[in-house]
This record gives sequence, structure tokens and C-alpha cells, in this order.
Amino acid sequence: MKKALLVIDAQKIYSLKNSDYHVDGVKEIVARINGLIDIFQRENEFIVYIRHEHALDGSDSGRMFDFTGEEGDIEFKKDSEQTEFIDDLKIIEGYPILTKTRYDAFISTPLNAVLEQNGIERVVVCGFMTNFCCESTARHAHDVDYFVDFVSDATGTPGTEQLSPEETVQATLATLESGYATIVSTSDFE
Repeated sequence: MKKALLVIDAQKIYSLKNSDYHVDGVKEIVARINGLIDIFQRENEFIVYIRHEHALDGSDSGRMFDFTGEEGDIEFKKDSEQTEFIDDLKIIEGYPILTKTRYDAFISTPLNAVLEQNGIERVVVCGFMTNFCCESTARHAHDVDYFVDFVSDATGTPGTEQLSPEETVQATLATLESGYATIVSTSDFE
């Protein structure tokens, strides 16, 4: 079964110390993502890099600000330091880099077409944030009939106002495991 590694939003907004979205342990998470990239490259499997980015005026942000209380300054602005890939992330030339403006990487991107063109049947999800972009992409992948592996130790989140990062990851994994994805760890690919 052909598979693709979806490297979701491994961007500096999660590694910058002054970011509201800073993820503790980001270096270790990126190291595990790089390990997956090495394995997929070695096994001649497909890799898709995905980044989140908005127009400077926020005109393509849709309802991304609904839960911040008011319209205003939005994160992930095009050409900002926040949207650059994390310096340590291994970028392999020749694999697609898709840009999205929603949590779900299938929305308004050619992701499904790219996967279909490459005969992909299984997607392996890693990146940031566990409970937003990774989760929504995994759910959509399941709903359009891909098998989904969600790599528990290769995603990260700063948590929520109610839950710590660890609690947020566990809640997300429990939901996904109940009907959307197989929960795996990086050691399952070694």
C-alpha cells in the first residue's frame, strides 16, 4: 500500500520563544519528524510538506478569528518569520510544498489530487498543532477514504486554556483512535 508522509505546519511560529503558539519540546518533535522524513525518503515513499499562510490583510482567513473574540491582527502572515519552516526541518527537494489557509490541509489546496496522482492509499500525519491542523487533516483524510496513521510523538501543541499540552494530545489521540486513525509512534516506522 503506497503511503505519504504529511508534514503539517512545521513552521517557526511554534519554535519562536516569544510566540503565543510556542511548543515546548519543539526541537525533539522536529527531530522525530526528520527521522520519519529519512525513512520515507529511504523507502522511496511520498512526502508532502504543508504550510499555513495568510495574505497580509487577512482577507483569506475566513473564520479563523472566530474564537479570538474579535477580528483583528491574524497570525501566519505571508512572508513573515512565523510562516518559515523551522530551521532544523529537513526539506527534501522534489517533494511538493502546499500552502493552506485553513486548519484542514485538504481545503482549498490540491492535496487530494496530489495524493491520487501518486497512488497514495495511506497518509501518515505529523507536525503542528496536534489538535487543530493535524487532527482536522486526519479526519478529512479518513472521510475521503485514506487509511490514516497519526504519529503521536511527532506532533505538538501548546495546549489549550483548559488542558496542558500533554492532556490536549491525549484527548486528541483518544478521539482520533475511536474512529478516524490508527495511533502510532515514530518507533513503529524504524
